[in-house]
Amino acid sequence: RPLHEHRRSGNLDRRGEPCQASLGRAGTGLPQGGSRQVPHGQEGQGPEHTSARLERFLSLCGNDSMEVVAPTTGAQIFHLLRRQMLRNFRKPLVVMTPKRFLRVETSPIEDLIKGEFQHLIDDPMFAAKGGQDTKNVTRVIYCMGKIYHELAEKRDGAKRTDTALVRVEQMYPFHADLAKRIDARYPAGAKRVWAQEEPRNSGAFLYIADAFREKVGVELSYAGRAACASPAGGSEKAYKLEQERVLGAILGSEGVAGSNGTNGDHASGTEAKGGVAKAKR
Repeated sequence: RPLHEHRRSGNLDRRGEPCQASLGRAGTGLPQGGSRQVPHGQEGQGPEHTSARLERFLSLCGNDSMEVVAPTTGAQIFHLLRRQMLRNFRKPLVVMTPKRFLRVETSPIEDLIKGEFQHLIDDPMFAAKGGQDTKNVTRVIYCMGKIYHELAEKRDGAKRTDTALVRVEQMYPFHADLAKRIDARYPAGAKRVWAQEEPRNSGAFLYIADAFREKVGVELSYAGRAACASPAGGSEKAYKLEQERVLGAILGSEGVAGSNGTNGDHASGTEAKGGVAKAKR
């Protein structure tokens, strides 16, 4: 297609990105080391500015074809891109990037100087030296992307120590051994939950629930928006109201969102009362 047609079609050209990224050496016979940073995250800006269609990238993952990540700190992004350049092999890299945190400080300088990219990050409330005792944890929430920061802010504001937030920074290839080690730190009787801000039929849930079941031996419940044909609505005001209800429902501090079968600024379908699905897969 001519260049001017690509420009005119705008975000619609993302339809081919997952296939292009997944081809790698198998498709071209040459090593592919390109990096894609794609906007992804509920911001109240409408469907085309909300979802990078993470589920499509994950559905094409196999044979170590590419890496799909969602860094939650500046240090993670730094170490990720550094790793991409210093390796002695090439692999396509897809980075889910929330717009909100592009200009928010999320790491001290020390984290850039030391350390390396972490596939999963345990909850600092419990993992840090002198942190809280994990014996009181009744809910372990696994999540990815910017929703971690929103959940942590809401939990810490309520001074709750019964909920752990564990970040999955790299979804594929999935580091099952690290996931097992982190999960083993928490009481066996604590409920394991996958939380996301995307609708249930979008985002990472279907992929990550299967990975935890098959590779970690953990069955994850789901907490988040119910399945929906659209990744987001177009009203920022409705989004903010809905997001607060979703966060409260994930943490178990509020009832489920809504009361009339709608999911805030887009329809929820019939998977959960009021638009926040909390069903075991």
